[in-house]
Amino acid sequence: RSMNFTNVGGVCGTTRLLKNVMGLWMLQGCKKRWAALGSEFEYGELIRMAMSEPGFRHLVDPDDPRFLRPDCMLTAIDSFCRDTNQPTPKSPGAYVRTVLESLALKYRIVLRDLERLTGVKLDSLRKIGGGSKNELLNQFAADATGKRVLAGPVEATALGNIAMQMLATGATASLQESRVVVDRSYQTIVYEPGDTVCWDERVEIFEQYCEMKYV
Repeated sequence: RSMNFTNVGGVCGTTRLLKNVMGLWMLQGCKKRWAALGSEFEYGELIRMAMSEPGFRHLVDPDDPRFLRPDCMLTAIDSFCRDTNQPTPKSPGAYVRTVLESLALKYRIVLRDLERLTGVKLDSLRKIGGGSKNELLNQFAADATGKRVLAGPVEATALGNIAMQMLATGATASLQESRVVVDRSYQTIVYEPGDTVCWDERVEIFEQYCEMKYV
């Protein structure tokens, strides 16, 4: 409870240990604001912009309440940066890199807490859903956590529904078999950790940002 994990009932009597982390909602919020200002960016274009920006200029806690439903996501990011004595991003690419780097570092913290909580050492991170198509975030996640990232499948929600229909109709004999069918039916893209040192150097200050109280 103190780590903000919860137990959620699942199918076939299973229990899922769960912790919610803000996802690419922040990036969607930035994109929506730029569109309102007259700049329609495609996600691929934003990722390319982010790749050309220098790293670790701005870091934010993705789970800070101000990012939940802000009137303007750009303003919310600026506010966090000012409250933590950081410069504010000055370009769309800088905002995107801020979001992606911060998410990757948050994954690292959550995985560390999960390992402490369960006593199980994890060697990989599975990303599913639409966010698994974000190649830059996938590589950031691998580098930040030092773990292999397995990306896919994209349509995870629909596939979960189909898997349960297979089980209910007798097409598969067990939940495990349904999962195996889904796993072998879709390609998984693997991202290996690369430069982890620069991420290691940012963890302490990122944790301080996550632990601070903001007004």
